[in-house]
Amino acid sequence: MAIVETEQHGQILVVRMNRPERLNALSHDMRTLLAETWTEFRRSDQFEVAIFTGSGRGFCAGEDMKESLAAGTPGGRRTATPDPFMTGELEKPVIAAVNGFAMGGGFMLVERTDLRVAVKGAVFEVSEAKRWLLGGYNHGHVANVPYPIAMEMALGFRFTAERFYDIGFLNRVVEPDQLMPTAIAMAEHLLTLPPASRVNTVRMMRQMRPTASPEQQRLAAALHEHGAKSDLIESRAAFAEKRRPNFKGWDDPQDRYRLPTLDAAKG
Repeated sequence: MAIVETEQHGQILVVRMNRPERLNALSHDMRTLLAETWTEFRRSDQFEVAIFTGSGRGFCAGEDMKESLAAGTPGGRRTATPDPFMTGELEKPVIAAVNGFAMGGGFMLVERTDLRVAVKGAVFEVSEAKRWLLGGYNHGHVANVPYPIAMEMALGFRFTAERFYDIGFLNRVVEPDQLMPTAIAMAEHLLTLPPASRVNTVRMMRQMRPTASPEQQRLAAALHEHGAKSDLIESRAAFAEKRRPNFKGWDDPQDRYRLPTLDAAKG
């Protein structure tokens, strides 16, 4: 059974993550197959729109924690094949059909899509604050949501599909049996547009999304390294062992008060 499946619906390609027993967690093999699938989709003369979904009760649980622990590489290994969906080089529109949990890296997959449909009761979480030394500071900014909601996202709180629809992160929330029909109907609408209009509009809309400034990104890079690196493995070990983590915080307790600054990042 393939861990990434595809289906053809005319000019629409359905890409389905298929590790339901692991909530479609992103193993190295799955990341590699997704990169290859998106590369083929980008180059294809047959397909113009993609629908991205998962099998079972999860869209994607994000990082494969057990694999990361076994390899000693938090975040997983980089794939040999660049992924145009993740790098932003994919010119064609992608619709998310979120069938369940979208956590951590799974949330980031949804975030990369252009239109989003989710089943009622689907759960979303930006998980960086739980797994790294800096929370997902940029996700709420990119989604253009108010500061307290962006802060809630960055600090790892969970959101329901209904709440994400209310704040404008999702386009539709539907019953489970309407997920794929709704996503296909949206894709079929896109196919009624002049091809250049569809591609150019998606390009322009993506360029208008908010982004952190270069100085803010440099500060984020410094903060990402500011703390006890042992906590990275501890967070994943605690998750895998279903226990409360025992975090160290800082190798030097005084580092708590020596935070990197935006002024230093500008220099």
